[in-house]
Amino acid sequence: MDYQKLFEELKMRLGLAPDDKLQAAYQYGVQANELARLVVKKIKTATTSAYDLYEKDEPLPQVGAYDLILDSRDWPVALIQVDQVQIVPYLEVDEEHAFREGEGARTLSYWRKAHDAFFKEDYALAGKVFDPQTAKMVLEKFHLVAVI
Repeated sequence: MDYQKLFEELKMRLGLAPDDKLQAAYQYGVQANELARLVVKKIKTATTSAYDLYEKDEPLPQVGAYDLILDSRDWPVALIQVDQVQIVPYLEVDEEHAFREGEGARTLSYWRKAHDAFFKEDYALAGKVFDPQTAKMVLEKFHLVAVI
């Protein structure tokens, strides 16, 4: 699928500015369908990525940019816009962010348990060791623009 072409069509249909940019089209890994549903229901309005796993020249998410959220088959299900981006130590992720991620019990303890396991595996795949004491996270807040 041509995600850029889809975004151009969405810009026209939704009345977005001609110079608005599509930042990324992505799925939420092994939980792609479940988490995409939470975005569509406006339950999931935040996400977290590991700052330490960004490539040297890989850009960080930008406020105001648009992303397409994909299901497990890479089919677009939602258009979101990034409202806020912060880089914070892993241990400073707070209850509000955990709640906005929308997963499980929506508590910080649930978030930590799920994300400890996720980041241990993610770091290992990159040949690194996840250390909650030193890891930095990219926290994004976003809002749903359209269900596709």
